[in-house]
Amino acid sequence: MDLMLVVAGAVTGFLVGLTGVGGGALMTPLLLLLFGVAPLTAVGTDLWFAALTKIFATRVHHNHGLIDWPVVRRLWLGSLSASVLTLVWMKLNPVDENAVSFLKMAIAAAVLLTAVGILFQKQLQAVGRRLRTTDAEHFKAWQPGLTVLAGAVLGVLVTLTSVGAGALGAVFLAYLYPLRLTPPRLIATDIVHAIPLALFAGTGHLLMGNVNFGLLGNLLLGSVPAVLLGAVLSARLPHAVLRMALAAVLLAVGAKLAWTI
Repeated sequence: MDLMLVVAGAVTGFLVGLTGVGGGALMTPLLLLLFGVAPLTAVGTDLWFAALTKIFATRVHHNHGLIDWPVVRRLWLGSLSASVLTLVWMKLNPVDENAVSFLKMAIAAAVLLTAVGILFQKQLQAVGRRLRTTDAEHFKAWQPGLTVLAGAVLGVLVTLTSVGAGALGAVFLAYLYPLRLTPPRLIATDIVHAIPLALFAGTGHLLMGNVNFGLLGNLLLGSVPAVLLGAVLSARLPHAVLRMALAAVLLAVGAKLAWTI
């Protein structure tokens, strides 16, 4: 057992349960920067870490009746299809030195994009709310297709970098469903969508030999109890403050990761 890995898993798991964010956006950069894990191994291991951690949080959210299943199914339609195509592309393009540099750059970009998405989530939600209330007919007509498209974007990002399912998924949902999804429902829906996507992409990485089970076990030792605590507290703590603090951390981590490429 590696205590530092257990602590890293616990901190990340708590944030996942609390905000729905952090499974990939925080853990993958930590594995790269602090623990020196190879990029593909970091991505593959983190996908399983995020999926298994979020499974425990889902039970808490499901018991509270917070999951919007029609929205989840629309996201899956786009994300799982896009994940298949991304895995095929990765299989057909073996990893070399250039591919490793590209992967690190993609992870850094995804982390920075996640942070920006968190910072501007309220503004995007306000735009969505205005369109939903002033032009409801057209907005609702476009909702299903745009939700599938958002899922596809997440499918590519998550499969390639393990980043995006939580924070960017929440940003997309806040814009597309500004009235339908309250903050607790948004978090629950976002988490449930991310689980099969992470498992699906993680299976592809597992078949390519990109999962370190010893590393995964240490991370889960910390994350499982912590994510349950975060999920229980998610409806009681100030989400805005927590998400702004997380965005600041992700900006710093993303910038550091980009600087080291």
